[in-house]
Amino acid sequence: MDAALLALANSADSCLRSRTSHPYHLAPEVLEVVGSRMFRTRVMAVALATVLGCLATAPTLAADEGGTFSVIRSYVRDHATLEHAEGTISAGTLEGTVTTHASSGEPFTQGEHSLIRCVFYAKSTAEGVSLEAPCTTTDGSGDRWYTLSHRSAGDIAAGGGGEGRWILMGGTGKYAGVTGTCTYDTSYLTQDRVVTVGTCAWERR
Repeated sequence: MDAALLALANSADSCLRSRTSHPYHLAPEVLEVVGSRMFRTRVMAVALATVLGCLATAPTLAADEGGTFSVIRSYVRDHATLEHAEGTISAGTLEGTVTTHASSGEPFTQGEHSLIRCVFYAKSTAEGVSLEAPCTTTDGSGDRWYTLSHRSAGDIAAGGGGEGRWILMGGTGKYAGVTGTCTYDTSYLTQDRVVTVGTCAWERR
C-alpha cells in the first residue's frame, strides 16, 4: 500500500514538473510522510487529484477534419474498342484538367486548376455498362490526390454518359490521409471529349 502511494505521489510530482517552467519537486520530507498512516488518505486524495487534473489538461489529438467540394473534369479520351463474347470492351486513358468550383476549405481550394490522368476499363452489354477508372489529379504545387471511379448506369457513346461514384483514396502532401466519396455525372461529347461534374464529401483522421 505504501509503495503504491509513493508511486502515485511521484506521478503527481512528474506531472506537475511537466506543466511548469519553474524548477519544481516534492520535498523529501513530503515523500517520507507518504509512509505515515496518519497522512495516507490525504496524500492519496491530493496526489490522485493532481494526476487526474494533469491528464484532463493534457494536449488532445487533433480533431478530425472534413468538408465538401465540387469539381468539373474535362478530358480527352484515347481508347481502343473490342467486340467480345462478353460484350463491347473499351480501355484507354482520359487526360485533361480539373477545376474546383466550390469548396468548404483546404486542402481543396475553390478556383484551383489541376491536371488529371485516368486509365479506364469499360464493358458494355445489353444490360448496361460496367466501368472502372483509377485517376490521379496533380495540383499546381505538385501534390496529388487519387480517386477510383465506378459506374454502372448509362453508356460511353458520344451523346451519352451517366451517373457514377468516385472513392477518394488519399494522396501526397496536403492530400495525405484524405478519404471520402463523391457522386458524379459524366457526358460524352463528340471528338472523344468527356466532361464530368462531381460533388464530394471528404474526411481525414
